[in-house]
Amino acid sequence: MTGEEGNKEFPLKGVRRSIIMATNNAHKLEEIRQILGSAFTVKGLSDIGCTEDIPETADTLEGNALQKARYVHEHYGVDCFADDTGLEVDALGGAPGVYTARFGAMNGYGESHDADANIRCLLDKIEKAETRKARFRTVIALVQDGKERLFEGIVEGEILPQRAGEGGFGYDPVFAPTEAGGLAFAQMSAEAKNSISHRGRATKKLAEYLVAQSNN
Repeated sequence: MTGEEGNKEFPLKGVRRSIIMATNNAHKLEEIRQILGSAFTVKGLSDIGCTEDIPETADTLEGNALQKARYVHEHYGVDCFADDTGLEVDALGGAPGVYTARFGAMNGYGESHDADANIRCLLDKIEKAETRKARFRTVIALVQDGKERLFEGIVEGEILPQRAGEGGFGYDPVFAPTEAGGLAFAQMSAEAKNSISHRGRATKKLAEYLVAQSNN
């Protein structure tokens, strides 16, 4: 999505709005910026001088997203939003879920947040599974004007038996959304992925809310 297209989808009255996302993950920031287009200027934690490792100790996606957004709001005095995303695999009873980024490390496959280790762990664990159905779920928590709101995005799909594509990040090489006709997220353009992805759907709900607030 180009900046011009972003303005058409999320028209704002007046000037571009600046908003803080509680992350220093460059991949997430770029994806969010592409989805929102030029309607918003999205800044990360480094832009407000936040370098500490924000705790994520909740047992739900909603809890982790709120925990991060609340931390930034309380310690830095700014309105912000945070997201947490989980991969839910039917053959694993909904795991790794809230532990998606640490899945490999928790099972002896490498360091936390190591995408390669996470994928190797996942493929090994469901190698002989009868179903490969899965879904990605993103929850965005917004703390604004002293109020908290949640926005959810879900995409259904399946886990591929082997990696495909060079794009995206995380589990994108092995997750094929139902709408993509067998293609992995990693084989899709950024625009195509964002149009159907879990994070794209949650972010669009966030944007629609922010635009409505700005235009009132």
